[in-house]
This record gives sequence, structure tokens and C-alpha cells, in this order.
Amino acid sequence: MKNNVGEPKGVDYWTKRISEQEMPALCSTVKTLEKLAKDDVSSMAILGRSVMHDNALTSRILRVANSATYNKGISQVTTVSRAAVVLGFDTIRNICITAKLLSSLLENKNLTPGVYQRLLKLMARSFQAAMLARMMLGAHDEEMQEEAFIAALLYHLGESAFWSMGGPLANELDRALDGVEDPAAVLTQVREHLGTSFGQLTQGLARNWGLGEVLIKSLNNPDERMPEIRAIFVANKLVQELAETYPDHAELEKRVRQGAEMMGLKPDDFKARAIQCAKATHKLADAYGAKVLVEFLPSPNRLLETPESLNEGRWREGDVNIQLKKLRELTGFAVAKADINQVMQTTLEGILNGVGVDSCAVLLLSPSRKMLQPRIVLGDNADNIKRDFVIDITEPDHLFRHVIDLKQPLNVDSPDSPRWRLSLDEPLRKRLAKSGFLLAPLEMDGKVIGLFYADRGLSGRHFGDDEFGSFTHFTQLANVCFSVAVRQ
Repeated sequence: MKNNVGEPKGVDYWTKRISEQEMPALCSTVKTLEKLAKDDVSSMAILGRSVMHDNALTSRILRVANSATYNKGISQVTTVSRAAVVLGFDTIRNICITAKLLSSLLENKNLTPGVYQRLLKLMARSFQAAMLARMMLGAHDEEMQEEAFIAALLYHLGESAFWSMGGPLANELDRALDGVEDPAAVLTQVREHLGTSFGQLTQGLARNWGLGEVLIKSLNNPDERMPEIRAIFVANKLVQELAETYPDHAELEKRVRQGAEMMGLKPDDFKARAIQCAKATHKLADAYGAKVLVEFLPSPNRLLETPESLNEGRWREGDVNIQLKKLRELTGFAVAKADINQVMQTTLEGILNGVGVDSCAVLLLSPSRKMLQPRIVLGDNADNIKRDFVIDITEPDHLFRHVIDLKQPLNVDSPDSPRWRLSLDEPLRKRLAKSGFLLAPLEMDGKVIGLFYADRGLSGRHFGDDEFGSFTHFTQLANVCFSVAVRQ
């Protein structure tokens, strides 16, 4: 295959271009910091010169140094040199690298929405993996923890750097990878466009920038039994699974067991630690000035959604009393004008707890009527639906478009069944609940402005006629409320 913007260039070309043309400041800073000797006096002088002229970088470093992750009850530090004395030189050096990396990769404002979202997802996962890797090494010295943190953060540096460049080739590869899930197929597309893999590009940058042996070893020998290499590997695999809309619970439990074994914990205790780590990751991303990553961080609640706990009846069963209560509330809204958001919220609460679903949402049409976006989402999978359910319905035979055009509710038994498969694009089909879902039009005075959605994807249950009927009853009564509100 020949791409539209020239022949594939290869790892040497991309390493040189990223280092010298696209990110020279980041490259220079990292090289300088990584070359610093262990002599604290000379190292501090060079460190000061590296950051003193960058006020934004200095501010980030101090915010992070004073965050709960690093500041263990000591007084606030107000200078980088004081932070290095309190936290240790290796720690402050890695904070500098992390701050510079995040700001450099996120500073390109000219990326297409597709490329930018790829970049944010990738960086968020890398950041979460870095925190988990450090957590897993809690029994080891801080130097090892910091080495693992920075190596896990940079594990996908080549791919992150490529997407952050933007441009025609990035846009073309983004389109080529749309809907491609198989790792071998992804690798083929990347090689055809770049002439190398993202992993090889990361290795090229790591060597060029002098990024240490831990990163190189973790890339070349991921199965190495060294604690830091093992932690990086398990953290990446765990985050990869947590980021899935509907994870493979067997794979997730496998990675939990591996992490628990490393820390000498029971799996449930490891999960509790990982959830606390995820909360700390949110706060640290904010301290680094990378709050934009927070909504793309994988939800730690997935760790609680195991088949065993689901089989013990954790899922919501239908409750007729809740249905009647919420239907009475909606009837009251139809008589007296109610706030539209209140109608949406009450309807979803009735569907969630009355019908008994895992997740439900209101998806609103964009002004162009070509996209659906989540407005309100309730349930166990809310975070992932908010992140993943931005749906392009441009194609006239799209299943979601079909519901809008015909103004009819629909019970989809499985997105992979022959009946529905051709009317759903591959990327969306991967994100939808395999056990099926319900759709209904959201109307205001006869005009469809969005859809109601509900699924039982986490518990793997299918919907019967009774549940579909109850869901339809709620959505129809909600539409009456919307029409009354508009007319009044």
C-alpha cells in the first residue's frame, strides 16, 4: 500500500523528525535531565538552568511537589531546588520530565477531533499505568518506583509523539485505524503508513533521548521477571482492559491476580489499592495541568464488576413499585410544566431502577443531526458511555438513524446478530453491549431530538418483552412531558 502523503519513512526518519523538528525542546530537556550526574551540587545547578526560564513548567513542578502524592505532611516547598532537597533528585527530575512531556504533547491545538481523542486516550492510559506501576512497587525503594513510573509513562512515547504532531499522515492513519481492533491488523496499518511500528519508534526515541535502561528493557523483554519490568507490564495490561467499554472479566481478573501476587496481597485488597491509586491519579493529573486527561482515565469501578459478583445478584432487578412511583412523577410533569432536564433524569431513574438495567442514557442529536452525544448517563457503566458514545449516524441505513427516522422503539438482541450487524459500523459495534440494548426516540412536539438508550451489558442479561414494554412506556410518557413543556 502506498499512502497519500509519500512513501513510508522508517524509524530513523521519524526519530530524527520528532527529536529535531517536532519536539526539540522536549528532547533537549529530557536529554539534559537524563545525563545529570549523581552529584547533587552540579546536578541541581543544571536542573535549575533547565527550568528557570520556563515559568509554566516551574509552576507545574511545584504544584506536583506539593500534591498529596509527593508531599507527605511536610511544609510547602516554594522553589525547585528546595523540592529536590525534600523529595530527592531522582524524583524531582522525573517530575520535570513528566511535566514537560504532558505540556509538549498536549500543546498542538490543530489536531483533528479523531486524532486528538486518540492522543488523549493514549496519554490518559499511560498516566494511569505509570501510577499503578509505582503503586505495585511500594515495597521497593523510591528510586525503583520512580524509574518504573517514568518508564510506564513513556511506554507509548512513539505513538503519543506521532499523534501529537498531527498533519495529513496522522489524519490518514486515524481513518485507516477506525474500527480496527485486531492488534496484528493495527500493526500492519502502522507499518504501511510509517515504515515502522510504534514500539520501534518508542525504542528509537528512548535511545536517542537517553531514556534509561528500564524503559528499553520493558519494551524489549516485557516478560522479564525483574520487579520493575513486571510492574510496568502488568500495569499496562490492566489499564488496557479497564479502558474497554465492556472488559473481558477473565483477563481483568488474571491481571489483578498478577498484581496482587507482586504485592503479596489478596486480589480484593489489590483492587482496593488500585481504586485508591486511580483517585490519586485524577488529582495528580490536575496538579500537572493536564486536567483534560481526567475524563479519559479508565474507571477503577470496573474492578468491582466481576462475573462472580454479578452472579451473586449485584445487578438491578425490575421493581414494579419503583416503576409506578416514577411513572406517577412523570404524569405530574405532564400536567404541570416541568424542567426538561428533570424529566430526563426521572425517566432514566425509572428505567435504571424500575425496569432494572445496568446503564441507561439520553443521547442528543447535534445541530447538524449527524451525531449523537450523551447528555445524561446513569448506571454502572456511565463513565465509559460518556466517553465512548459519541456516535456518527451520517449513513442513512444506520440503526440509530433508523429509530430516529421511523420514530419507533427497538429491542436489539445483539449488535453482532445478522439482523443488525450491517446497520452498525464496526467501531460502534465493538462498544455496544453484546447482550443487546434498547432504543427509543426522544421527541419534542413531534420532532425527534435524540434517543433513549438502555443496556444490561455488564451483567450479560438479555431483555424480554416485559422489560421492553416498560422501557417503551417510560419513554413515551417522557415524550408527552417534553411536548407539554415546549407548548407551554
